[in-house]
Amino acid sequence: MRPALEANSYEIDVAGTVAEATRRIAANVPDIVVLDLGLPDGDGKDVIRNVREWSDVPIVVLSARDREIEKIEALDLGADDYVNKPFSVGELLARMRTATRHRMKRNDENPVLSVADIEIDSIRHRIMRGTVEIKLTPKEFELLSFLARHAGKVLTHRQILTAVWGPAHTMDTQYLRVYVGQLRQKIEAKPDDPHIIMTEPGVGYRIIEH
Repeated sequence: MRPALEANSYEIDVAGTVAEATRRIAANVPDIVVLDLGLPDGDGKDVIRNVREWSDVPIVVLSARDREIEKIEALDLGADDYVNKPFSVGELLARMRTATRHRMKRNDENPVLSVADIEIDSIRHRIMRGTVEIKLTPKEFELLSFLARHAGKVLTHRQILTAVWGPAHTMDTQYLRVYVGQLRQKIEAKPDDPHIIMTEPGVGYRIIEH
């Protein structure tokens, strides 16, 4: 991976263990972390757990573990994305760019977010498509806003339910599907063939970037 990343103007710092990775991330404050889960002194998810206690650095997991539960656990701990091996360098670079842009947008905390042809005004609690206002219920607005603040990032069912409905509702995935369906009816040109709110089967949802 080093030649491909360096050819795309990345400076590389390599760590081979959970402990070393945690130390290097703390000391060097990288722009992004590409993380393998199979490390000799533990699970790569321990790196996510450690780093998320004090940093929002983008983390893209790169692993041969393709079970849904592995993806969900890594994302729930705070990873920004998950790329399965084998992978193409082009796909990895695209995911890295998306994770970096997402962090920049999150830190800027723009009160007006744009997704596709929709503007979400978090101050006025208003959704506009051009000059037309889209009427949403308060909970639909909260759900769409949360997805939009994390545009391009896979969000697990648990993450969304905790943020929008609270920790007592982390298992209410059917409830979430109903609300996503209602949102799609209001914002998608073809609700049965969505192009704004995308389903990540077995994991959660991802809203497209502007």
